[in-house]
Amino acid sequence: MMSGAGTQLMLVAAMLLIIAALFRWRENGWGAVAWLAMVVAMTAIRLPHATRNRSNRVVTVRKGRDEVLLLIGMFATMMLLPLLHLATGLFAFADYRLPDWATAVGALALLPMLWLFWRSHADLGRNWSPGLEVRDGHDLVTGGVYARWRHPMYVAIWLAVLVQPLLIHNGVGGMLAIPAFAAMWWLRVPQEEAMLRERFGEAYDAYCARVGRLWPRVRS
Repeated sequence: MMSGAGTQLMLVAAMLLIIAALFRWRENGWGAVAWLAMVVAMTAIRLPHATRNRSNRVVTVRKGRDEVLLLIGMFATMMLLPLLHLATGLFAFADYRLPDWATAVGALALLPMLWLFWRSHADLGRNWSPGLEVRDGHDLVTGGVYARWRHPMYVAIWLAVLVQPLLIHNGVGGMLAIPAFAAMWWLRVPQEEAMLRERFGEAYDAYCARVGRLWPRVRS
């Protein structure tokens, strides 16, 4: 996990890029402003949990090269590259245009996405971690939104990356988040579930049998 000083430096840099991007809102379009609001909201939701959970005593951690590369890829494609483009027009060669209705669909989708992102953090509480970690006293959370999805936070992020190219009309700043998160989903989720299975055994198997990963299961 990034140190407190590193987190503060990253937040300051992001804020400067956001301010620069807002000055270019006419060039970027109103969809980009909606995306910037999403970034601020997601940061506001996650930061208190990251700060509080830094004091967790971790008993199991799996942070190999693949995990580090996945996190770097997600940070670059979901935040760094879009902000650089919106603030400077650096990737203007990859611009494209979409009709207003497509941008409106993307903006409306931010509402359920942000609610689910907030609710999944709130339901996990001290059990949330940005990496593959199990803390001392880790609980198996099966209530709240976790009664419907095994990975509601990932559902929210899937929504975020799918609407990003609807809001940022640029192949680099908008579209690259989709393959980056797809790689994280396919590589990380099996490892995460394996850790939970080791920790909770049959209780986790029973949970998986009744709750789907991305789609709620239809109960007979």
